[in-house]
Amino acid sequence: MRVLIDTCVIIDALQSRVPFAEAAQRLFLYSANKQFEGYITAKSVTDIYYLTHRLTHSDSETRKILSKLFTLFHLLDTTSLDCRKAISSEISDYEDAIMVETAIRSEIDCIVTRNIKDFKNSTVKVFEPSALLMILEEENKTKEI
Repeated sequence: MRVLIDTCVIIDALQSRVPFAEAAQRLFLYSANKQFEGYITAKSVTDIYYLTHRLTHSDSETRKILSKLFTLFHLLDTTSLDCRKAISSEISDYEDAIMVETAIRSEIDCIVTRNIKDFKNSTVKVFEPSALLMILEEENKTKEI
């Protein structure tokens, strides 16, 4: 399964945001264990850098964190076509519309975010972290049988 992970989920894990951190950190483990193919967008990397640097106050430390992220998740480029298609999207939040267009072009199976209400018109499946974890755990049970 190819999963695009929204910035908020990455930040939840990195900053141990309660009550969201546990599910987000479990997704990191599932990705590390190759139980799904995890992706983040190149656009989200700049946001992750900014939000993480605000806490670390260290460019080198923040870059180390990004390097670790790059071992866990593949990067997806956002193209000019994604941006153009997002303009006419039925998704009202433009950034979310760009994410959906990037996911469609990249043949992503689903997006995981805490902000599912803004993705209600998405043609790509969207799950909260806990819902995706339940799906992955169910798949693991099926494989064991």
